[in-house]
Amino acid sequence: MVGVAYDCLANPLGAVRSTFEKAVSSGSDPASFAGRDWGAVDLFRAFLFDDGALSQVPTLNSSTIKWIQPNTLVRFRGMVQDMLGNELYVGAYKDGSVWRTNKFVDVAQYPIDSCSDTRIWERRMLYCVPVPGLNSWAESPAVLYRSMASTSQHGEKRLRLDGSTDNMDFDVSDEAIQGSPCTKRLKEDVHHSQSQELNIVGTSSSMSLLPDVNKDSLPCLVKIYDCPESDMKLNEVFEFVGVFTFDPEFKVENDDDEVANGFSEDVSVQLPPNMVPRVHCLTHRKLTVVDFLPSSPTLEVKPNVVKEIRNALLRHLTAVLGDDGVAAQFLLLHLLSTVYSRVGTVAVGKLSLNLNGFNKESVPVFGPRLLLAIKNLLPFTQCIPLTVDYLNNASLAPKKDYETNRLITGALQLAEGSHLIFDETRLEAGTLNSVGVENARLLKILMEMQKVEYEFQYYKLDMEADVQLLVLSEGKSNILPADMVLPIQPSSVDSFEATAEALGAWRSYLATIRSLPHSIEPEMQKVIENDLVEAKQADRSMGTQDFSRMLTMARLLSMSFGETSLSMEHWQMVKELERLRKERLK
Repeated sequence: MVGVAYDCLANPLGAVRSTFEKAVSSGSDPASFAGRDWGAVDLFRAFLFDDGALSQVPTLNSSTIKWIQPNTLVRFRGMVQDMLGNELYVGAYKDGSVWRTNKFVDVAQYPIDSCSDTRIWERRMLYCVPVPGLNSWAESPAVLYRSMASTSQHGEKRLRLDGSTDNMDFDVSDEAIQGSPCTKRLKEDVHHSQSQELNIVGTSSSMSLLPDVNKDSLPCLVKIYDCPESDMKLNEVFEFVGVFTFDPEFKVENDDDEVANGFSEDVSVQLPPNMVPRVHCLTHRKLTVVDFLPSSPTLEVKPNVVKEIRNALLRHLTAVLGDDGVAAQFLLLHLLSTVYSRVGTVAVGKLSLNLNGFNKESVPVFGPRLLLAIKNLLPFTQCIPLTVDYLNNASLAPKKDYETNRLITGALQLAEGSHLIFDETRLEAGTLNSVGVENARLLKILMEMQKVEYEFQYYKLDMEADVQLLVLSEGKSNILPADMVLPIQPSSVDSFEATAEALGAWRSYLATIRSLPHSIEPEMQKVIENDLVEAKQADRSMGTQDFSRMLTMARLLSMSFGETSLSMEHWQMVKELERLRKERLK
């Protein structure tokens, strides 16, 4: 049997057109292809997943865009920052007596005659950005792949991923390119990819194609086909695999007053192809925190294995916090917390933490240690210096700009599973203006309800969040009312370095344990109820928030040992931790 005559990596559009022509020649009406696949997507899914070729697809980011060829297959990982609505395009048209398709491309491959028989189709447009706060260790490894049309030849300097070059030989054989039945030698349309090659020669300075784009953040306009709108939501993180298009020579040929004044809603004007690359999505999948862990053995959720990893991580956190074992226990529970359900306005499962007791001497020592430790453990982390100046000037909530029909992002537009540290130790006396008061209110809503208010000019829309919040302060924070308030008591400044193997195990532990199911048996429920009644009688100030916090702590502590059901031993540990915390508050 003869294989597909196109290289799915270097010439995906050839495969798209081939399957289209095959479907049309079999008698299918092009009008029936609107909103559905005619076999192209199935072919790529088989190539990527059944044949295991996904690992060969290069990842598109600010470094790799310098050498990835236009009209080749790429992967892009990003958060949906804005939904730009739907776009109408000529999906199929008749070129003489031959039907052709424009699906998965920006512009027609062949001229469309004004008298041509055409089919108008629709696609969705998503503005995606790299996940805010994504740490370097969690970035997808780049795959070095050159199409047969590449300018790189044997003996020529090879581009490193950091932009430098070396003199190592780089020779790609035909056999290496083919790889699988779906990636056969190019037979046509090679001239098209050659005409759009990026000129990658000379030093790294001459390779810069995006001089105005932040080197650490490459936005991307993702065009979605044949996918229900309910499948994707704002702030969700996806990996898109599709056809990469990028035109560094693009010029906006429109002199209308609207364009000149910046009021145009045309995506090509607001997000020109010479600044924001396009990915025409063939297939996609939603990502979780686990998907950002570097490849490592899956955590075996057995009590003895989990307990060993837990003890090692706890020793590490204890060293980070200056040999404060109690603070390390609470920090571990905080790092495992996640919103797993909502009851009314209550986000069940959140567990924010306010570590206080810092002063001018201890902050420069333990602040950076804590920041580095969390950055090494969690994939999405950020630190915000909470000062009067920041509150008075920061844009925290996303806002809708109706003139450009764009959502202007804010600091609180984050992906699920993000971790935020608020450094309140820099806060000094000052006056909050109207912006500062509003920002303080937004932070309090996020802390208490795990929601962010999006500003839509005439109304506000609450967007649910799942963000871990840690506050560092001198005294108890009055701006950010955390679920747990704990004064730290460091006694040493020991080294807290960890091996790569240990970090890998801890990252896998934190990501896996958070997703474990958990329940409380009826017998334990009765024990907890009786204990909480006694606690209320001993301390009349205790309220429903205190009870809810202790139940959340019990769930997280039990899960931290790999247990899916609360035991009497772990409930006693929770009560002891709560007693130690209250002693410190005195």
